[in-house]
Amino acid sequence: MVSVSRRTLLAVGAALPLLGRLDWAVAAPPPAKSDKVRLNYNESPYGPSSAAREAMQQGIATSGRYPYGHMYALAALFAQQQGIAEEQVAVFAGSMAALRYAVLAFTSETRGLVMATPSYEVPRQAAASNKAPVKEVSLNADHAHDIPAMLAADSQPGMLYLCNPNNPTGTVTPVDAIRQALADKPKGSVLVVDEAYIDFADVPSVVSWVKDHDDLLVLRTFSKIYGMAGARLGLAIGHPALLERLAVFGGDNVPAGASLLGGLASLEDVKLLPQRKALNHQLRDETVTWLKGRGFTCTASQANCFMIDVQQPAEQVIERLAANGVLIGRVWKDWPQWVRVTVGSKREMARFREVFAAQVKRVDSANTN
Repeated sequence: MVSVSRRTLLAVGAALPLLGRLDWAVAAPPPAKSDKVRLNYNESPYGPSSAAREAMQQGIATSGRYPYGHMYALAALFAQQQGIAEEQVAVFAGSMAALRYAVLAFTSETRGLVMATPSYEVPRQAAASNKAPVKEVSLNADHAHDIPAMLAADSQPGMLYLCNPNNPTGTVTPVDAIRQALADKPKGSVLVVDEAYIDFADVPSVVSWVKDHDDLLVLRTFSKIYGMAGARLGLAIGHPALLERLAVFGGDNVPAGASLLGGLASLEDVKLLPQRKALNHQLRDETVTWLKGRGFTCTASQANCFMIDVQQPAEQVIERLAANGVLIGRVWKDWPQWVRVTVGSKREMARFREVFAAQVKRVDSANTN
C-alpha cells in the first residue's frame, strides 16, 4: 500500500463530515423477495446498513478522484478503535486480496503453507500458483485448529494460516491455542489469522497482538457482518514491514470511494455490530436446535454459517435443495457428508427448514421405515 508519509491530517479530515450521524438505521430492509433462498456464500441477507448506504451514495459524486483520503481515514479510524498505530493497518479491495498477497509474500518453493482442513480454500489455491508446498491438517475433535499437529506438520513453513472462526465450520480456536501457535512456530514464519467472522463470535480478537509481534498478520473484512460483500473492502493488520511485503503485489490499488465511505459509516455505527450479532445468533441457534431435534449433528458454530452431517453424499443433498429453490454451500473433500449453510434472514431460514424437512431424511430413520 502507500507509504505512511502520505497519510496526512487533511486526508483524514476529508471523510469526517460524513461520519457524524450515529443515529442512522442499523439494519437496512432486506432485498425484494426472490424465488431463490441464497444460503451458499456466507453473505449477509441485510446488506449495508442504512448509514453505510447513505454514505456510499455520497461516494458516487466523488468518484472522479482517487479516494486516498477516505482510505487513510478508514485505516485511522479502525486503528483508533483497536488501540493500535495507523501504520499497522492497510486497506484492500477485499480481504481475499490481502490473503492471496500474504501467501505469495510469505511462501515459496522451499517454505510452504500449513493450514487446517476443512478450511477456507483460497490460501491453498494461492500457494499452488506460487508452487509452494501445502500441508493440510485435520481439525481436532472440537473442530478447532489442531495447533500441535500444525506445528509438527512442517519444520520450516513460510506461513501458518488460521481462520477463526473457521470457514466452513463456524467453530472457534481458543485464544490460548493461537498464542501457542505464535510462540512455538518456527522462526521466520508468519502466522496469518483470518478474522472474517470474528464479530459474530464470543471470543476476543487478536488484532491488538500486532503491537508486540512482528510475525503476526490479522485479516478483517466488511463482507460479512457489515453486509458489504459486493463492495469489496478488507483490512490487513500487522507490523509495517509485513504490510510492505504485501504492497509489492497490490501497489496503490485503492478500493472504490463509495466502498470506503460505506466502511467508515459502518465503523461509526455503534449499534450495528451488537444488533446484527444477536440476530444472527438467534436465527442460527434456532435452526441448529431444530436440526438436532431431527437427529442431525451440527458444528458448534459462532459464525454466520454452520455445517450439518447429512449422513449421505452432500452433493446429492445440495442438488435436491437447489431444485427446490434453496441454495447452500459447496462440498469440502474431507467432509463429503457435511453441508455448509449460511445464516439468512428469518424468512430464509424458515424456508430452509421447510425444504430440508421435505428433502433430507436421516439415513438410519429412512432405513427403518
